[in-house]
Amino acid sequence: MNSDISFPSRRENRFYQGAVATFVANALQAVNFLGDRFLRQSPHSLSAIEDLYRHSMDSAFSVTEAFLVTGAPHASAYYPRDFAWFYPDVLDPETIMDAQDAVRRARLLEKSVRLLLEAVRADVVTTTIVPAGRGRYLGVNYFSRPSDTLLGILAGLQQMISAEERASSYLAMSQCAHAGRLLLAEYGADLKRAILKLASELESFDVEGTGYLLCDARGPRSAATDTRAERRRFVTNACIYTTFVWGVQLGVVDEIELKRQLGRDLARYKRDLLRLFGKDGYIRHSLDGPAGSPVSSVALDFVSVHRGFWDLNDASERALFAATTDLIIAEPRFRIPSTFHFLVSADNPRNKMIHKIAAPAYQGRSSWPTFNVEFADRMLDYDEFAGSNTYRACAQGILKDIRTATEVHGGYQELISEHGLKYRTWAYKGAVAHSWFPRFLSVWRRAYGTPLLQWND
Repeated sequence: MNSDISFPSRRENRFYQGAVATFVANALQAVNFLGDRFLRQSPHSLSAIEDLYRHSMDSAFSVTEAFLVTGAPHASAYYPRDFAWFYPDVLDPETIMDAQDAVRRARLLEKSVRLLLEAVRADVVTTTIVPAGRGRYLGVNYFSRPSDTLLGILAGLQQMISAEERASSYLAMSQCAHAGRLLLAEYGADLKRAILKLASELESFDVEGTGYLLCDARGPRSAATDTRAERRRFVTNACIYTTFVWGVQLGVVDEIELKRQLGRDLARYKRDLLRLFGKDGYIRHSLDGPAGSPVSSVALDFVSVHRGFWDLNDASERALFAATTDLIIAEPRFRIPSTFHFLVSADNPRNKMIHKIAAPAYQGRSSWPTFNVEFADRMLDYDEFAGSNTYRACAQGILKDIRTATEVHGGYQELISEHGLKYRTWAYKGAVAHSWFPRFLSVWRRAYGTPLLQWND
């Protein structure tokens, strides 16, 4: 394969949503899970981290892929938020093996982001896009409307446009950046319309005479760990704020227009969220639910996304972050014994019937390695801005244990059970999350100062 990219010509895609689309999408997804349950092959026998990584990258960025997916049983459906939450470092040069790998990644990223932008143009902004063959796609929301779909699309665009800013000898980087700028110019108006619509959907939430703006004051909205089906969650509202900030940074929308819509500027909007969710001195996971002990009121997904809600410039913001982090570190129920694998929460969240059958601990008593990686990265952010080494050792411990689990289980896992094993339920046999692996390498390099793997291209 040449180092030169020739981006494929766009074909006509159609997007559908509604009751019929949802029914068909659910049927297709059920087939996906059943196929995984009964047909998944035994994992390969590789154990060295370098061999596992090479295998993962060949799988994640295969030229036969139509879209960037994780490698999970639901991978045949597309999740826009993943570009923000789970693979923001696809184009980190230190994670790219060679020029061929760079071309495959850039091409697949461009194809993926373009498809998501076409969905936005068609006014299909959903949590999940399920392919139905011949350029037909079904937009469907599982459990609730999205809070982070536009965030994921903006993250994909950001990654493309900033590719050439990283020190790299790969021609694919500058070509991908050029393609990103073309996409932004072509679909910028559609993104602006969608972002302003999102701003218009915020609801007033009054507490002791003070009015706050929430995206989920009356009904739940999804983010990562969306199947909790809870209202008034910190992570969903942090995603909305970050969407607005990134939209302004990319020049998609003017902050004055957002201020007019919100009735406040973005700085005040963020302060309000910190005041509301941090009124107890730590970041409460959700305002919806009975008051409990502090460790029962926090969850690991508070770390938000890379370069997202937490900028940690302000001392009071650092204090809230540190207090929440310390609660999680100190509570044994948050940790797989004898490891630095942190679980999503100390207690299982509210479950719907489908969770009791198919995935009872998916959002609670399980470890998402990618959330742990972001937890480590936010710890390093804290130390950088605080001028300390408060959390570096813990961040390194997290990454070391993820490496060990990757080698033991034969790949970078999507989920690890609360007992440190592969996450398995009747309908979910466990998955190797190929596309999430580069993010782990990027944060490893930051935590240890040297790369875990080195490539000679």
